[in-house]
Amino acid sequence: MNVKQLSVFIENKEGRLKNAVNAVSQAEVNIRALSIADSSKYGILRLIVSDNEKATAALKKEKFTVKETDVIVVGIKDEPNGLNTMLEILEEESINVEYLYAFVSSKTDEAIVVVKIEDCEGGLKALKDAGANILSKEDLDEL
Repeated sequence: MNVKQLSVFIENKEGRLKNAVNAVSQAEVNIRALSIADSSKYGILRLIVSDNEKATAALKKEKFTVKETDVIVVGIKDEPNGLNTMLEILEEESINVEYLYAFVSSKTDEAIVVVKIEDCEGGLKALKDAGANILSKEDLDEL
């Protein structure tokens, strides 16, 4: 099952990240996970949130460009080699990982990995066939 991630394009200027986070907060949307990548001129804030529609509307109102992207969220063993096990499954199927980020929650013994891959359907099938714990949007809302 794919999860929709929001990608927010942000100028690399003082206060812009806070403005984006504040817009989501003011819309009463909970941020479940985030990652930010930057260059000298702009950044990409990647978010998993409790309500994509409300977050997108709030961000657009503040003049942010927002794009939805399909990602896969996987629960992996929170131990050495846990991530490598997932990556090996994808590598065996020649599925390229574009990026990933991870977080932990006190409500589970697993680490949670958000992964963006070129072939989302193929990656999802490979992970499911290998018995990976694929998380849904509803699963994330419970963390």
